[in-house]
Amino acid sequence: MKSVVLASLLAVALPAFAQAETQALANCVGSKSTGQDRKDLAKWLFTAMSAHPDMKPMANVPDEAAEAASKGAGELFTRLLTDACANEAKAALKAGGPMAIQVGFQTLGQLAMQELMTDRDVAASMGRLDKYLDRQKLAALGQ
Repeated sequence: MKSVVLASLLAVALPAFAQAETQALANCVGSKSTGQDRKDLAKWLFTAMSAHPDMKPMANVPDEAAEAASKGAGELFTRLLTDACANEAKAALKAGGPMAIQVGFQTLGQLAMQELMTDRDVAASMGRLDKYLDRQKLAALGQ
């Protein structure tokens, strides 16, 4: 949810003329990335989040694994921006500056999350939340 709000705020902040170029970049990044690319991106995001003091006790990511994930993400971003989607990246950068690139890559982050969420074990783990929801309070929202 937070990423959707952030992407929306960033999209509003872009000049209107940059939105078409940004969307073209997002479409290219989405179509030119593979399932493995998305999983590699998710590994990098996970290792980055695991560095937060509140997350460290939950995930013991060895430095070598974090470095490998960073290397893979760097190679992925470089390939997408300078090879697979170079024309779209140039147009987005010219029209909306660095923020256009950031917004364009929101799509890749969303696809990475979708890639993980389709796994049966991840879905089961996410489903644990259900037993802790207060159904009565949630039902009151609709009244």
